[in-house]
Amino acid sequence: MKNLLLLLCLFSQHLFGQNTPIDSLEKRFANEKTDSLKLDLISQLVTVAFKTDLKTALVYAKRGVALAEKTGDKSWQPKFYEMQGRMHANLLQLDSATLFFDKALAGYTAVGNKKGQATTWFKIAWVHKKKGEIEKAMEADLKALRLMEALNDQEGISSALGRVSEDLSRQGRQEESLEYAQKAIAICEKNGFNLESMYAYRMAGDACISAGKNEQALQFYEKSLSLSLLLKIGEMDLADITNCRGNAYKRLGRYEEALKDYKTCLALGEKANYPPAISASTANLGEVHLLMGQYAEALPYQLKTVELQEKDNDLSNLIENYGHVSTIYERLGDYKSALNFERKARRLRDSTASVQSDAAISELRTQYETEQKEATIASQEQQLEQQRLVQWLSIGVAVLLAGFLFFGYRSYQARTRSNKLLATKNAENELLLKEIHHRVKNNLEIVSSLLALQSAQIDDKGIKDAMLEGQNRVQSIGIVHQKLYQGENLGAIEMKDYFLNLSESILDSFGADERVTIECAMEQLDVDIDTAVPLGLIVNELLTNTLKYAFPDGRKGNVRIKLEKRPGGLLHLEIADNGVGKSGITHGTGFGTQLVSLLTRQLSGSMREDVQNGTTISFDFNLKKAA
Repeated sequence: MKNLLLLLCLFSQHLFGQNTPIDSLEKRFANEKTDSLKLDLISQLVTVAFKTDLKTALVYAKRGVALAEKTGDKSWQPKFYEMQGRMHANLLQLDSATLFFDKALAGYTAVGNKKGQATTWFKIAWVHKKKGEIEKAMEADLKALRLMEALNDQEGISSALGRVSEDLSRQGRQEESLEYAQKAIAICEKNGFNLESMYAYRMAGDACISAGKNEQALQFYEKSLSLSLLLKIGEMDLADITNCRGNAYKRLGRYEEALKDYKTCLALGEKANYPPAISASTANLGEVHLLMGQYAEALPYQLKTVELQEKDNDLSNLIENYGHVSTIYERLGDYKSALNFERKARRLRDSTASVQSDAAISELRTQYETEQKEATIASQEQQLEQQRLVQWLSIGVAVLLAGFLFFGYRSYQARTRSNKLLATKNAENELLLKEIHHRVKNNLEIVSSLLALQSAQIDDKGIKDAMLEGQNRVQSIGIVHQKLYQGENLGAIEMKDYFLNLSESILDSFGADERVTIECAMEQLDVDIDTAVPLGLIVNELLTNTLKYAFPDGRKGNVRIKLEKRPGGLLHLEIADNGVGKSGITHGTGFGTQLVSLLTRQLSGSMREDVQNGTTISFDFNLKKAA
């Protein structure tokens, strides 16, 4: 153990005692003139930083996204989207991670990069696991496995098998989980894939832990840890594996050794700004103290774990940790708190039961294995079919010539009838689509009314304001669907009329229609629904902030909205007020501000601010690049 700790310390010093690799890459980047080489250097910076500090790696990934988009490099864009999504995921910023993984997947698909699609599906699956969506996670991992098999990428196949092993383990199907992990190990050992072997050993250890084979699990974790030290991997992977070995020690009752591993994991996680390791090691430190009967020492760790998981919406082990906190409070004699956390555990267990379906997971795995068998059968049938085709080809040619004139005439008659039916069908489809938009609008009005009724029962002003803002957001989307079923064009929204309706609704909700005037200084402009909805939400947030902060003490004022198309596929939006300045449209750093920022990125836009003579916020959206 002492030798291992010494190796960990030396390894940590090697990684963190100097920043020469990053300095060297930064200097090369500063002197480089070629965009493609600059992008490659940023990719290397992300890789190096990822081993030491997630937040630094995120900064470099964002720089790569910006340069790839600026240069229009279609091969690099999805790579940096994937990198940025990975950093957000490891920081447990799961919504941002999903946004960038979706963009990466679309980019890889556009350029036909199947390997990139597969690695992105791996990361999408990881996000689903953190959300407790095990069925969706396994579906994503199996998609990645099929892509790797299509490429005959043995290293990728072994990685996918390991991840499916983890999915099965989470469902308590340990024998199947161990079977998949051993398949991955066999491929890695055969091909000398040391890095993937490290991961495969760890997955096998996880399966053994869940099956109660703790001694066997410890052996797998020791192999994984030995490889990690040999390969000098980053702090995050080292933290994960050390935590896993601590789990084996814990199950074997070797609590002091478990505590040492968990404390090492916590130190590594804090040094690398790696939330999953911090959360897992904190939870395990609390659990070991609980098992040792040290309840007062266990409580702070377990409360910190619950706080971190609730903050990050990490549902993967939250039920278990609620249970630990409940047990600790019970042992300390605080039965009220114990009951409170037991109720939390029960509510969360009930809410996630629907996504943790053994039958659904079994169906996915069966579907995958059936597809493999069917692919073999299909290949054999294709060979037989080709032989039959040769035999019948000569006969078919003669029949075809004989029937050509007859079917030509019949085809003309059928085409005439089909055109009439198609015209009738199109009219029916248009009415159906309008009815759908009508019903969506009605349902959104019901949601808005429910929010209004709920807020009427609340006395807290902050909560009432938040409910009002939520109500306005729902109404902004509802107006879009109202315009769609009322208009002639079912695929686009006339934005001037939409903004006028939206402005009236917001003024009415704030009771400000007597003192604030909103002007739409723009020509009629049609915009597709995928662009209109985020534009409406952005304008809704900015008008809401303006009415709340730009005209204090009943002051009168004016707000101008302008939207126009510009050359090069740009859409320019401008919102200006003659209010008190800095405290106007951009006031606040809460949910509304984050929503505007996220929607601006979704539309590949940029935002500028001018606070002279009031506040003016302008946006330029590149609709050609918007995802």
